[in-house]
Amino acid sequence: MDAAECDAAQVVGADGEMDAAAVERFAAASGLPARGLSYAVVSILGPQGSGKSTLLNHLFGTSFREMDALQGRNQTTKGIWIAKAVGIETFTVVLDLEGTDGRERGQDDTAFEKQSALFALAVSDIVMINLWCHDIGREHAANRPLLRTVFQVLMRLFSPRKTTLLLVIRDKTKTPLEYLTQALKEDIQKIWDSLQKPEAYKEATLSEFFNVEVSALSSYEEKEELFKEQVEQLKQRFHHSIAPGGLAADRRGVVPASGFCLSAAQIWKIIRQNKDLNLPAHKVMVATVRCEEIANEKLRDFLSNKGWRELEEAVKSGPIPSFGMRLGAILDSYLSEYDMETMYFDEGVRTAKRKQLESSMLDHTYPALETVIENLHLATLDKFRSDLEQSLRSREGFTASVRQCVQASMAEFEAGLRDAAVKHVEWDASKVRNKLQEHIQAHVESIRNGKLAELKAKYEKNLSDALAGPVQSILETGERDSWACIRRLYRRETEHAALAFSASLSEFDLDQTISSKMVSDLREHARSVVAMKAREEAENVLMRMKERFFTVLSRDRDSMPRTWIGDEDIRAITREARLEALRLMSVMAAIRLDDKPDKIDRALITALLNGGPFSKRSIEFTYDPLASSTWEEVSPKDTLITPVQCKSIWRQFKAETEYAVAQAMSMQEAHRRSNKWLPPAWTILLLAILGYNEFMFLLRNPLYLLGLSVAFVLSYAIWLQYDITAYFRHGTLSALLTILSRLLPTIMEIMTAIVNMSHGQKHSPHRSHHPPVLHAAQSFMNQTWQHGQAQVHYQSPDSPSSSSSSVNSNSGDES
Repeated sequence: MDAAECDAAQVVGADGEMDAAAVERFAAASGLPARGLSYAVVSILGPQGSGKSTLLNHLFGTSFREMDALQGRNQTTKGIWIAKAVGIETFTVVLDLEGTDGRERGQDDTAFEKQSALFALAVSDIVMINLWCHDIGREHAANRPLLRTVFQVLMRLFSPRKTTLLLVIRDKTKTPLEYLTQALKEDIQKIWDSLQKPEAYKEATLSEFFNVEVSALSSYEEKEELFKEQVEQLKQRFHHSIAPGGLAADRRGVVPASGFCLSAAQIWKIIRQNKDLNLPAHKVMVATVRCEEIANEKLRDFLSNKGWRELEEAVKSGPIPSFGMRLGAILDSYLSEYDMETMYFDEGVRTAKRKQLESSMLDHTYPALETVIENLHLATLDKFRSDLEQSLRSREGFTASVRQCVQASMAEFEAGLRDAAVKHVEWDASKVRNKLQEHIQAHVESIRNGKLAELKAKYEKNLSDALAGPVQSILETGERDSWACIRRLYRRETEHAALAFSASLSEFDLDQTISSKMVSDLREHARSVVAMKAREEAENVLMRMKERFFTVLSRDRDSMPRTWIGDEDIRAITREARLEALRLMSVMAAIRLDDKPDKIDRALITALLNGGPFSKRSIEFTYDPLASSTWEEVSPKDTLITPVQCKSIWRQFKAETEYAVAQAMSMQEAHRRSNKWLPPAWTILLLAILGYNEFMFLLRNPLYLLGLSVAFVLSYAIWLQYDITAYFRHGTLSALLTILSRLLPTIMEIMTAIVNMSHGQKHSPHRSHHPPVLHAAQSFMNQTWQHGQAQVHYQSPDSPSSSSSSVNSNSGDES
């Protein structure tokens, strides 16, 4: 066996101070902390020099110091010593106490012996009382006062635990053991009966606190071999002492081995302070201290665990498969170790400390667990977004896609929660689940709103394209049935778009109220498109009226340009043109999508075209219909041009079109005059009869005839060169002045051209086969052809080429 196992250690010195470090060293060297409840504590009481240490050494193989009889009977054991039993199946701790009734301590003896005896009873399972056989029946020698004191103090322990009192009779005589046993038990019973017991233990019996056993040994000095044989027999009773029926069978109050050192130190401290020793409370205190120490140790081990560190770092990078199982395994390992090390302590204490340990470890794991849940949340949300986008891209229905993706995402999230769940954590997953559902719903709403906005914009654009152009074209025509056509177009396109839009909205699973509101908004958009185009056209009503007026004025019913060379009724044509322009303004004056009758057209014609104090207005209208800012039977929001504005526009229209009418009338009058420059036929016949003599004179004198021919040629050339008729349209005086100012330059040009042609023919190396033709003659012929093609054209003042009507002709202002 190990030397360390046999070495005894002093735990309480002669001065009464306990060496806690010595107890710890003994426990560590002997392996006591790992024994749990599988150990027994044996102590011995007895008079000084009664052979207590000798008995223990022979009985348990210990090495307590023994008295040397050859050197005298002096005190050998001082204080309290501890050692481990050798050769005993049950792990046994042996305490050797200082002997009682010794002369060395004097008056302090009783105090220390009571303290040591009470300590032995508190920590021991078996208390051996060493008695000399010849002292049986004596008062002090048999330790009767000591037992009485110990019993009285023991009454205040309130411990249900039973301690075995093993009375060992030394140097047994011939008196039978049965008699000795009976005498000792009777003495102990008398001591018990004579005690002043607490109220709670008035009726308590000795057997409730003590199990009394008696054993006898022969003299060690006289019969050593017999002594050793009897000791060996006694030793057998200590084998398996903690087994049922053994000497230390009552294990209810046993302190776990790991708390023995702490318990012994605390018990001795309380005994030394002369306080009442409450073993149940002490037991709880020891369990509290030791369980807390063990829990703190396991917490430190957990925090430094490599697997936990790696897991804690890994969660920062993303989801961790089997996080809950891996973390749970680590927690279980430390909780199992705690359970193993605290299994023998008070159940209530160890359970409470276990919960604290578990809570402390979970407190350190919560950030990692929250990170895992957050990663799972983000991963699920990202996957939901991706799956929904892909599903919508494949043109599946929106509601079906959302439902399918939500179910798949929530199932995946639940699987992730189960994978991340730690069985030690009882937490409500509804919060994180609801949070994910809220985020998913928010994303769905965002996608739905975006899709609805796109769908709405698409149908609004289609409606705008279907209505804007045709409405503008219809309004430009300004026909009486323009608004009827617009209404038919508006209703047809709006109903078609509304049905298609409603069908498209059905896949979004919207509330009926919301769906109806969106369809209604689409209808309002269609109406707003028509109203917008109508307002745009209303802003250009003056330009449209002038275009309509000039179209009717300048072109006939076959769309051919008017030449104003006949007997056209300009007044009637002008009235018709103004009527068309007025009707155009009537069409532009209000929005008529509600198919309600109104009097705008009649009011405008009556007030503007037939206006006057004696007109029909006095019959149909009793007041000026345009002296108002609103139209009858037309709401202000549908009014485009107010009556007052119509008056103002009409005045401006008439001012800008009067000149064109005047020009047309002037052109017609000028054409009439140009067709009346020849004298009547009877005048020509009279001149021929009266001028016969002059004509014959010219035939007889060719020189005069040549001069007249030249004069005629020059006159005709000038006539072709200039539009003489057009000059006289502006007055006779201005025409004569214009002709005279241009006559001399024209003659000079003709003469110069003739001279140049004659000079060129003289110097020409090759003469032409045809007679020379004058440049002026060629010019006359060209102008003659152009004159035959000339026509009178009318252009509106708004055309880019002219601001008023004019007569287009190829006049010869150029040389």
